Parts: sequence; C-alpha cells; structure tokens
Amino acid sequence: MRWSILALLVVAVPVFAAVPGPERPLTDPHALQSPSVPGAGPVPIPDLFYSRGYWGAAWSPDDRQVAFSTNFTGRYNLWKVDAAGGWPIQLTQSEDRQLGAAWSPDGQSIVFQSDHGGDEMYQLYRVPSAGGQVVALTSDPKVSHTEPLFSPDGRQLAFDRKPKEAPVNDVVVLDLATRAVRQLTHEASGNHLWQVFAWSPDGRSLYANRTNAAFTDSSVWRIDLRDGRTTELTPHRGDALIVGSAVSPDGRWLNATSDVRDGHSQAVLIDLSSHAVRWITDGPWEAFTAGFSPDGGSAAYMVNADGRSDLFLYDVASGRSRKLPLAAGLNVFAGNPSAFSSDGTRLLVTHQSSSQPGEVWIAPANGGAPRQLSHGVLASLAAARLPEAKLVHYKSFDGTVISAFVWLPFNLKRDGTAPAVVLPHGGPTGQTVDAFYRDAVALASRGYVCIAPNVRGSTGYGMAFQKSNVKDLGGGDLKDELAAVDFLLASGYVDAKKVGISGGSYGGYMTLMAIGKTPEVWAAGVDSYGIINWLTMARHSDPFLQQYLRALLGDPQKDRAIYEAASPLTYLKQARAPLLVLQGDNDIRVPREEAEQVVALLKGAGHTVDAHYYPHEGHGFARRENQIDALERTVAWFDRYLKGAKPAASRDAP
Repeated sequence: MRWSILALLVVAVPVFAAVPGPERPLTDPHALQSPSVPGAGPVPIPDLFYSRGYWGAAWSPDDRQVAFSTNFTGRYNLWKVDAAGGWPIQLTQSEDRQLGAAWSPDGQSIVFQSDHGGDEMYQLYRVPSAGGQVVALTSDPKVSHTEPLFSPDGRQLAFDRKPKEAPVNDVVVLDLATRAVRQLTHEASGNHLWQVFAWSPDGRSLYANRTNAAFTDSSVWRIDLRDGRTTELTPHRGDALIVGSAVSPDGRWLNATSDVRDGHSQAVLIDLSSHAVRWITDGPWEAFTAGFSPDGGSAAYMVNADGRSDLFLYDVASGRSRKLPLAAGLNVFAGNPSAFSSDGTRLLVTHQSSSQPGEVWIAPANGGAPRQLSHGVLASLAAARLPEAKLVHYKSFDGTVISAFVWLPFNLKRDGTAPAVVLPHGGPTGQTVDAFYRDAVALASRGYVCIAPNVRGSTGYGMAFQKSNVKDLGGGDLKDELAAVDFLLASGYVDAKKVGISGGSYGGYMTLMAIGKTPEVWAAGVDSYGIINWLTMARHSDPFLQQYLRALLGDPQKDRAIYEAASPLTYLKQARAPLLVLQGDNDIRVPREEAEQVVALLKGAGHTVDAHYYPHEGHGFARRENQIDALERTVAWFDRYLKGAKPAASRDAP
C-alpha cells in the first residue's frame, strides 16, 4: 500500500480553502511517458557551463552592433557583435561580473555596472565602444549604483542608488562632464524603492516606479529635473501593482502593467494627459509591457502563460495585437533602453526552453522569421539529446491547483525504482518557468526524475496566489512540495525511498524545512544558500530584504512565534536525510552565518552533513569553475545517497 506523503501533515491541520488561480486541467500522472532514445547518456556537467550565457543585449544607436554580457571566458564581461552576425569581440576583462550595457546616444561609449566578488555593491563604468580604457563613473564601495539610462542628449546618466546600510533605492542623475551627482528622490518610508525606467523625450523629466517591499503595490511617478518635484501618475486605492516600462516618443502614452482589475497583471496604455487607461490585454494570464517602436505606432508586451511566454506587438491605432513567431519556451524582449532597432524594423529578443540554452535572436517587426544572433551552445547539448520538461498540474492538500515542470529521463522503466529530486524555486516571490535549468538537465540525464513546482506564494498566478503564503512560510507551500512527491509516486516511475530535494535561496530554505519538518519523506538534500533562522535574517540580511521579510512574516518582535514556526532551526534536529550545504562567502542576502548555523546544528546532533564555501561569490555562483564544482558536488551527493554509489575522494583534500 502506498501512503500519501500529505498524510504526514494532516493531524491537527485547520480546514483550508483552495487558493484561486487561472483554470488549468489536472494531469494524470500515468500520462507521463519516458521517451525512448537509444544511446542517451549523462550530459557532461562542464559542457553545461561552457555553453555560454547572455545578459542585457542592447542595440547600438546605428543598429549595426549589439552589445551584451556573456561568460565566454568563464566570467560575465562585456562583448559586442555585428548585428548581421559574426564572431563577438570582447570589450572588457574582469574577474567580476559586468552587466547592463547601455550605449551612449552618439554610439561612442557603453556604460555598464559591476560588483566585486558577488557583493552586489555595483559601480558604474564607461568603456569606448571600439574598445579601450575602462573609466569608473562611481567609486563608493558602500553604495550600489544600478540600471544606468542616458539622457536623450547623452550629457547625463540617470540610475538607481542604494547605500549598503539603507533599506531603499533612490533615483540620482550624474552630469557626465562635471561628474556632479544630484539625488532626485528622498524616500522616507523605509520600505519602498525607486526604479527609474525612462527619460521624457525632451530630457526634462524622468519616469520611475515606486514599489513596496512586499512587491504587492507600485505606482508610476514623473520626476521634474528642474526642481526635483515628483508627481504620481497612477494614484489608486489600496494595494495595486502598476509598473511603467516606457513612454511613447511623442510623450503621450505610458506603456505599463496593472493588476488593478482583479489582481492579475495586464498590459495597459495610459494617456499621460487625461490619465485614461486603455487595456491591451484581459486574459487569465499575466502580461508585461516592454516599450514602443520609434514611431510610437506599436507597443510591445509579453504574456506569461503558466511559465511559458509569448511576445506581442500592439498596434496603437487599430487596437489589434500580433504575436511574434518564436518557438515555444521562455521568450523575452531584450534591449536597453528598447528592444526595437532605431529604424523600428527589428527587435532584440532572447529565447530558451528546458532543452535549449538561452540565445539572443533578432525578430523582424513585420512578423517575418526570426534570426539567431548568438551561438553559444556546445554540440553535446543538442536539444534532441536533452530531456524536455513537461508542464503538469496537480491538486494540493486543500484543492489548490499547482503547476510544475517535470523532467523525465530517457529510457526509464515504469517499475517504481527511479530516484527523484524536487527542485523548489527561490523567492518566494518567484516562478519556475520553461527555461534551461542546468541542475535539472544534469540530474534527469543521469536517471533522476525531477519536478519543479510553483507552490503558493509564487508569482505568475495572480496576487491572491502570491499572497497566500504570507505568515505561513514553510506551511502550505511545503505541503505543495509534498503533493509534488505524491504526483511523482503516482506516475509509477519513482521509488518513495529515493526522493531528494535541492534548491537555492528560498529553495534552500524549503530544502531545510522539508528535511526537518517531514523527515520521513526525504533520503537526501542539497541546500544552496538557504535560510535556517528568520530571526537572524531579520537582523543581518540586506536592509531592503529585512523589509521584504517583515511583509511576509510580520514584525520580528511582535510576531516572534511566527518567525520561529517558519524557521528550519525549529525542526532541523529531526532531519534524517544527509545534507550538503553550498554557500558563497560574500552573500549579502543570505549571509554565510545561515549556512554555518545549519552545519553546526546538524553536526552537533550527529547527523550527516557536508559543506563547501565559495570565496568571491555572493547570492548564487557566477564564476564558471564554481558553477561546475557546485553541480558536480550536488550530483555526487545524490548519487551516493539516492543511488548508493560509492563516495569519491574528498573534493576538498589537499
């Protein structure tokens, strides 16, 4: 007899009502079918990371070149490539990641941001677009400077500024000739951040979003550069997410996202004179806007349908939308400040899926066939050789429908002997999407069934779903993870004694909560920079994240009992599963002390635990050798404790 995993948590549980979300058909677990692929084998882990990644593609003003960050050398540095295609040219070299390329309007230089050792204290730099000496524009190591935007005349640079000890961002402007910096906003609430997204066409104003720490309320503001006066353009009652993305070239329209109607984000146009709202979308899935064509005739937006996204152009005059012909998966508009080329004929986009690493593409605005611009994938990662994720839906303990992606290994027998790994996502305000997950590919190609659920608290399913884990972290969301295990067991492929769990950040927290609170379920776990104690997080994490935490759990003094009930520290001594801990030394979000608490507690209780700390890394691992090492350790851990493989010699031995 197979006992339901959820039965472990039904004692003394109050009655819950299902959390609302878009309608989705339930998946029969037996409908999962392992494909037969003769000769399929494990994907080499180094190949997963020698296939390059790309960040922040941006058109040159003359449309002839595209700049982006790529880890061609194992570090994310700045490169450029001819828009017609060709071999990319490296513009900068650094051990630290360099992101957010922004071309000057005259095309002579590119500004980007870079931190040190993953510390997230970003400084701004400028490099000639033809290559040459890199010049620092900011230099205060205790202040982070992000999202640079050139003024239309190229004389000023607007960006977001956050001191290390401050809980908020403000908007500042840098005069590039004098290097004088003027702060334009002065947030006093302590729990809101400002994010600039556009200059007015005449260069006299800036447009920015002001968002609360819970990411449940946002409004668009205009900032007058002459006197610093701020004007709210989207006032509303109660919490609502209204997020601007662009202003039309004639200054009439604001392209924005709004969830005012029913808590589901939709694409809108807002007339900046009359404040009238035109709803572009009104479907069950969230939509997000991206910008205008240079003539203002088209507005770009994306629809995220259950973790798979499509791109659309909306004709402002006719009110009709047209979908861009891109392959299924995760499609996103790129470009800074716009996805459109300056002549409006082409758009920069990125495409990836569960079996295709991300690449940069150029899509004709008239709907013609898109053209791949970057080519960073090794031959060993051809899509036909990789397990493809299947989107499934199942009911959790209270009837709530949960979406998840499942990776089934090739050539798997339905005999109930396969190992499985649950992959909770970070956040919790986040979503697993149809992207290229290297951990899942590595594990599934080695015979592990993997499932990545979008549990309650995830984004993508409406604000009610997002808020449904407030003051219940590690409660209903953990039960959603357990229901994922039940779903896999019902498929007939998985052995209940060979189930592991692995995640990073909130996914690491969920790993710790799972093995401590429901120890009967798990045979092994891997915690990457996860939280063990919300009370220490409330004291030592980044100040803005402390405000985010208050929005999720309440006041750490008045609601101390909630913090303790939601902390793995309360349950971890009950754990049975061997645990591997992976942590960056410079993590400002989940400090190293969280990992050290985990290791000390489990070692003190006589449990099996191992840990590895990565120097020069922050929240997540950016250096190629560390990415490879972390995944190799993860696979070896599960091989040992889920498959019974003999342990290799210590990777940390001298």
